[in-house]
Amino acid sequence: MGLVDFDQIIAIAREAGDLAMQQWQAGKNAEKTWEKSPGQIVSEADIAVDRFLRERLEAQLPEAGWLSEETAEDQSLSGREMAWVVDPIDGTKDFVKGKPGWCVSVALVKNGAPIFGVLNAPAMDEIWTAKAGSHTEVNGKALKASQCTNYNGARLPVEELPAYIDLTPVFKPNSIALRLAMVADDRADLVVSTRWGSEWDIAAAHVIAEEAGARVTDAYGKQLRYNGTHGQAFGVLCTSEAIHAAAVARVAKFLSENEGQS
Repeated sequence: MGLVDFDQIIAIAREAGDLAMQQWQAGKNAEKTWEKSPGQIVSEADIAVDRFLRERLEAQLPEAGWLSEETAEDQSLSGREMAWVVDPIDGTKDFVKGKPGWCVSVALVKNGAPIFGVLNAPAMDEIWTAKAGSHTEVNGKALKASQCTNYNGARLPVEELPAYIDLTPVFKPNSIALRLAMVADDRADLVVSTRWGSEWDIAAAHVIAEEAGARVTDAYGKQLRYNGTHGQAFGVLCTSEAIHAAAVARVAKFLSENEGQS
């Protein structure tokens, strides 16, 4: 297995962000977009960035597999010891609306666990990086995750909350990767999704948040594994260490009460 130049991977993610920014304007809708399935928007930038990343990353580590949102149907390289798990633009809905809450997400996974991640959010002028067991940072600043100890009142990135839910709403980027990064930087205490999601949405953010001291699991509180053949996991739960058990219990209660509902 060849050595990986992580500085070069960060540079590639920066270039990918620059490429995406060529088709993004603050407050303006992107022109070259379509639906790849009902409700699933894709832009020309998604495709261009995906193509760029695959060419550059595979040149860095040819033996690694490849799993990406825009080439999810290509499973020829899944299941290898190492794999790139990539979302060329996570938060496409914000991207196409001219909102800043999107990023380029690149993770390197080894034996099912992310060992390196980078999120480049050029419209927010932020770049997040982490190496497992080493460090995690945003714009060169070391990260320390939320230290929240009480689930009630915890900060949740959300557009609005029903009055009966005792949580505190904070800014919500469309990118779930950036929402996990908010927990890593103590801007939020809790991120939860209770639907089937994709590995490429969260792999890079997982290592960034975990290295900062957050807990990252699936919606049931179980370990997340990457580079599966289907590229999916049931939900994600990212919290401060202290409220994870309470969050798992709340999610389990919610799922039980809503079982069978669409």
